[in-house]
Amino acid sequence: MSPALWRIVLDPLSSWRALRLRREAGSQLSFDAAWRQARMLAAPDEMVYRLHGHQFPIEDEGGPAQPDV
Repeated sequence: MSPALWRIVLDPLSSWRALRLRREAGSQLSFDAAWRQARMLAAPDEMVYRLHGHQFPIEDEGGPAQPDV
């Protein structure tokens, strides 16, 4: 099952809010990003989980970022 389908099945209210957010934003917002935004609006106490799992590495001019050791 895809993550989007899991989200729709397990949390239909957040998924419905995400679809509304995506429709308002147009094609600039993916369903995944809209779902996370809708979830954070509904449950701001889950921000810790979002910050832990959804940060993108910062790349410098020398190449890809190295993990912290």
